[in-house]
Amino acid sequence: MQIPVLIEPVAGNGFRAKGSEPFSLTAQGATPDEALRKLRELIQSRLVDGTQIVSLEIPTSEHPLAPFAGMFKDDPLFEEWQKAIAEYRQQAEEEPEHS
Repeated sequence: MQIPVLIEPVAGNGFRAKGSEPFSLTAQGATPDEALRKLRELIQSRLVDGTQIVSLEIPTSEHPLAPFAGMFKDDPLFEEWQKAIAEYRQQAEEEPEHS
């Protein structure tokens, strides 16, 4: 399992490695590698007495319009339609508004 870890310099005191939940732990070391090693040790020390790290897959539902995505990709009129839209927008931007 990989988790994101922030490694940042600490003014005059080496580096800090910091994880996020469920590992909101922080470790410091003279080098980034040392800070990361210490953070790894802290995380491993939490995994005792049956404590586990697991991933939970949550199924997502498909967007109701997803089956229609790309339905015009091979339609020969699609390019003409896009061109007409662009021309209309250009024309609308150039014409002064009527009061």
